[in-house]
Amino acid sequence: MSRTALLVLADGRFPAGGHAHSGGMEAAVASGRVHDTASLEAFCRGRLHTAGLVAAGLTAAAANGYDALALDEAADTRTPVPALRRISRRLGRQLMRAARATWPSTDLDDLARHLPQGAHQPVVLGVTARAAGLTPLDAAQASAYESVGGPATAAVRLLGLDPFDATAVLARLAADLDTVADTATDAAARTATEGVGVLPAASAPLLDITGEQHAAWAVRLFAS
Repeated sequence: MSRTALLVLADGRFPAGGHAHSGGMEAAVASGRVHDTASLEAFCRGRLHTAGLVAAGLTAAAANGYDALALDEAADTRTPVPALRRISRRLGRQLMRAARATWPSTDLDDLARHLPQGAHQPVVLGVTARAAGLTPLDAAQASAYESVGGPATAAVRLLGLDPFDATAVLARLAADLDTVADTATDAAARTATEGVGVLPAASAPLLDITGEQHAAWAVRLFAS
């Protein structure tokens, strides 16, 4: 296993398309729910323990070698809003392109062949982590960090926040990030005997509602 592979995969400059998405932040800023550093931290913590936890569980299970097609169905079940399903698959397609160029793998090739329209992004992330030689915990940590790193970066652009303050928010979430990654990895380890039903299925209804609304905006800075 190479720590460099984890750094590359978690790097915001990795060409996986995440820079074009705010993870619900644009809608939260427009509604006034996020307007300063404190509200940004609250948003990120809530997203981490709901959508972030779900994504990390799926990612860890895929990194553990569980059936990626079954996990893709599980991701669909855990993403009730059509707009967010489309976004997840779009991000999955972009990540797949970058991953196959960076870490060629028969597992990635098989997933791309079975789901040419795009697998869900957390599933692709997990298969990619496995191809890169990373552990399920590594994969879960990358996924959990991505769930808050994107929104924090978007908040800097949307609100003009000091980047130092936004980065400090992420640092304060370190313990939560570790907890979410550990919980996701533990659940993923049980899928071999208990199936995908043991993976986290936390809901975030407001993110779902605003995600669907945001997709209908005529003018927006981010794709989601």
